[in-house]
Amino acid sequence: MQFIDKVNLKLKAGNGGNGLVAFKHEKYNPLGGPSGGDGGNGGSIIFKVDTNKSTLLDLRFSKMIKAQDGENGKPNNMYGASRDDVIVKVPLGTIVKDIDTDEIVADLNTLDSEEVICQGGKGGKGNFHFKSSRNNAPEYATLGTPGQERNVLVELKLLADVGLVGLPSVGKSTLLSVVSNARPEIADYPFTTLKPQLGMVKVGDSSFVMADLPGLIEGASQGKGLGHEFLKHIERCRLIIHVLDMGHEDPIRDYEVINEELKAYPGNLGDRPQIVVANKMDMDNAEENLRKFKEKYPDVEVFECITLINEGLDPVLYRAKDLLKEIPQFPLYDPDKADKKVVYTYEEEKLFEIFNEGNGIWRVEGDKVTRLFRNTDFKNDDSIMRFSRALSRMKLDEALREKGCQNGDRVFIEDYSFDFVDEEDEY
Repeated sequence: MQFIDKVNLKLKAGNGGNGLVAFKHEKYNPLGGPSGGDGGNGGSIIFKVDTNKSTLLDLRFSKMIKAQDGENGKPNNMYGASRDDVIVKVPLGTIVKDIDTDEIVADLNTLDSEEVICQGGKGGKGNFHFKSSRNNAPEYATLGTPGQERNVLVELKLLADVGLVGLPSVGKSTLLSVVSNARPEIADYPFTTLKPQLGMVKVGDSSFVMADLPGLIEGASQGKGLGHEFLKHIERCRLIIHVLDMGHEDPIRDYEVINEELKAYPGNLGDRPQIVVANKMDMDNAEENLRKFKEKYPDVEVFECITLINEGLDPVLYRAKDLLKEIPQFPLYDPDKADKKVVYTYEEEKLFEIFNEGNGIWRVEGDKVTRLFRNTDFKNDDSIMRFSRALSRMKLDEALREKGCQNGDRVFIEDYSFDFVDEEDEY
């Protein structure tokens, strides 16, 4: 199966349905009052972990995912139908990043992870909501709000407790195949492993997930070879098993090359606890190379192994099990790095902000005034008057006047504009 771990998508949640303007016309009550129903809510787009998935292959050809719009309101105070949410199933370890803001909006790192990525629009209110003692027959309703839109990067970063690192062809795939039920491709040439492989390793009454990751080369932290495509999958690993080919001409340099690449990559990979597996100890020069390695790095924990015949691996696995009990989860997000997880905190909603664009042009922005604008049907005079009265209650005219807005200046709210008139409650 092809390994797909990065996909760009355009997401569009459904718009809310519009509220309806309608009146009851019954046989004995021809003026029965307003009866326009509310519009239905648009469908949201939700990402959810599916443990049966291991790649993002299903999303590769989905350039856009769109939820349905809510149905418009109906007569007799009947609501329009709300639409079902679109559930996008992704593997455990998936991250969703907003491309336009470079913010991570979801980190699906637990089995029950489920995040609303695009919120569906709310249905508009029918005219029966606006009946009052002063207006028994309101001829306006509100529009449904637009569904949220996002351009996102969906990326899979594998969730493994232990990551196998090392230069190509040092025996990582063999090690994984021997200690787990994984069946990675194995051959004696560079980059046999072109996609990460996961295996469940059982040690006594415990178990942990081990990942065999594509081989590193010098310069990988700058993107050479498989570069970042490899290194990003180590970010969640709590323990690194560093496999060295002791039959190679210079395993000390091999060890240093890999560690330099880990240190150079963002994410504190160089600080992760390591176990060194001295592999291929049956080679002629292995004993001498191991002696030189221990002389230079006397404090490094080394296990002698021949992975091909499963010799010496049990002590490695038991040591890994013991270390994992002590090692906490590493935070994926460093606040000083570019990738920042979005943390939502409550802030009191601002009514509006006013910006002087120059040349008598002003722009008004703010969640509340924008929502009011989007709920207004500008083809309906009553709806426009309601919009104007709401702006007056918000004291927008006073605020504009204080900022220096003058008679005849043009004021914009999104793509709607009006001429400012310096008289109370008039626009």
